[in-house]
Amino acid sequence: MVVEETPDYSLDAGMNLDQQLQDLIDHAPQDGSTPQIMERVAPAIKTVAGRLRHPQYYVVQTLDQSWVMLTLANRTQTGREKNVIYAFPTLKDVAASPYDFSDPSLIALPVPVTHILFQMLAMEQTHSTIFFETPGNVTIGTEIERADIEKLIQENWRDQIDADSQYNIPSDIA
Repeated sequence: MVVEETPDYSLDAGMNLDQQLQDLIDHAPQDGSTPQIMERVAPAIKTVAGRLRHPQYYVVQTLDQSWVMLTLANRTQTGREKNVIYAFPTLKDVAASPYDFSDPSLIALPVPVTHILFQMLAMEQTHSTIFFETPGNVTIGTEIERADIEKLIQENWRDQIDADSQYNIPSDIA
């Protein structure tokens, strides 16, 4: 089990994806670039979040709100491992998960789906998040790989740059 520190997310569960993304942007560090970067990655995050069924998922965390990752080993390729975060649709599903809740330092808290995806980008040790979509079924999930989100962000960024450049007509064109 790997633990990674994450920010506090306490939002209204009824927030739609646009509201969740705006909340991320509004609460970004005001360092002169982070809010603008978040605005640029928001379309990719929204695209991926739109493929998932729930506006929020429960993520297992420590009492200091660090997210708990599990290390999974590949059954067919020995020595190949990946760190994943599990995201559950209900608290009941968390209780049926592989986490050892006899450990009093573990809790499960609701996190907006867009925040999970954005945080996954910041957690370099994380390979993917497995979203369990069907309440009552913690055996089949939808895996979202960090690399796939990064690729989508790069494509969106390139498309935006291309769109912006077509309107940047040089002043000395005549």
